[in-house]
Amino acid sequence: MKLSHKQSTAKKIEPTKAELEILQVLWQYGPSTVRFVNDKLNEHTRMVQYTSTLKLMQIMNDKGMLKRDDTNMKHIYHPAEEEQKTKNYLLERFVNSMYNGSASSLVMQLLGNKKTSKKELQLIKDMLDKLDTDK
Repeated sequence: MKLSHKQSTAKKIEPTKAELEILQVLWQYGPSTVRFVNDKLNEHTRMVQYTSTLKLMQIMNDKGMLKRDDTNMKHIYHPAEEEQKTKNYLLERFVNSMYNGSASSLVMQLLGNKKTSKKELQLIKDMLDKLDTDK
């Protein structure tokens, strides 16, 4: 399998909103063609032209955010980083910039917004109990 992508730099690249939409499709459905990604974006997020999706995915490939298998006629793209690794990085940046690195401040604001269901609260309690017993 021939993969083409630029080497990632020492600095972590932070995806834009449009790039995250593409990554979400690839994380959910796996390696895909531009046509497939474009169709899913049009179904679930917003109307976007095929050529715009193609250009953005080519740019993401050049940035090292995507890898492209070009051994077949149809180029297949997949994320260069695992979903959880990217989400952990973005969450850490968010907590650091918005909450001065305080995860508890973030959680308190999330729970205080009154949109948390009883089921979600129970899941959170269960997770806290598990974390407490694991220590």
